[in-house]
Amino acid sequence: MSDALFLKVKPEDAGTRLDTYLASAIPDISRSRAAGLLEKGLVTPAQKPGYRVAEGDEFCVEIPEAAPMEALPQDIPLDILYEDSDVIVVNKPKGMVVHPDNTHRDGTLVNALLFHCRDLSGVGGVMRPGIVHRIDMDTTGSVIACKNDAAHESIAAQLKVHSIRRVYVAIAIGSFKEKEGVVDAPIGRSEKDRKRMAVSKPGKGRRAVTHYRVIKEWNGLSLVECRLETGRTHQIRVHMAYLGHPILGDEVYGRSAVNKKYPAAHGQCLHAMVLGFEHPRTGEYVETVAPLPDYFYEIAGSDDLFDGELGTL
Repeated sequence: MSDALFLKVKPEDAGTRLDTYLASAIPDISRSRAAGLLEKGLVTPAQKPGYRVAEGDEFCVEIPEAAPMEALPQDIPLDILYEDSDVIVVNKPKGMVVHPDNTHRDGTLVNALLFHCRDLSGVGGVMRPGIVHRIDMDTTGSVIACKNDAAHESIAAQLKVHSIRRVYVAIAIGSFKEKEGVVDAPIGRSEKDRKRMAVSKPGKGRRAVTHYRVIKEWNGLSLVECRLETGRTHQIRVHMAYLGHPILGDEVYGRSAVNKKYPAAHGQCLHAMVLGFEHPRTGEYVETVAPLPDYFYEIAGSDDLFDGELGTL
């Protein structure tokens, strides 16, 4: 069984990516789920997720009824940064969802981990085995998963007290006046659009702190290193937009006119580069570094994207 919705694009939505438009027009639908509906032919007339809607466009969207799911092993290659009997750290590629949902029932990081590890912690349930944290579908880089419940509880506790070191690298739009600084601004659901996050008014939202440093600037873009002191939903994306420098390719918080100039971006240019944690069994500090993805260099038009060390913030 499925429900059919009929949508007509309003003037203010013209020029928006189709998957973004569907996510904003349909309650409780994320952009990734909208893209999944498009891929499965449940939106007519058929278009790609990146199609830019025009005023007056009409679409029929079939939303299938949710069915019970269980994540199953799939032989999907993994870029493993670190692994032992307790934890595994993987360099997640762009476009991969961390765990299955109603739109992405397979092809996720969890499916790949179940095939590779055979056994993961059960704390996250049947759909999120081993998963302690996640990054967005279009964000690349380090994700840690746990192979047993003791490891899961240890890493989760470290995340709760913000002791895990997480350093990201992003390509942001514009030139920063302050080349280094700290954004200490609470984040909560946007009052205008509940599907988006936003910097909240004083007394609302949850405290969010991001340390940043500009590494390099070119052609109106900036390579920025960001260290999370807290870990709120979309934190870096929201804080960079709050500074007036949204992340290139970000279809939710960014600038569509600039994004169109860089098709290689295709989603926010955000990479989880450094992940450091206390090993749940030995107590020793472990740190992994995920190399910058190729599309960063493609956008920069150079193999010499930065001078010195990244991940030192």
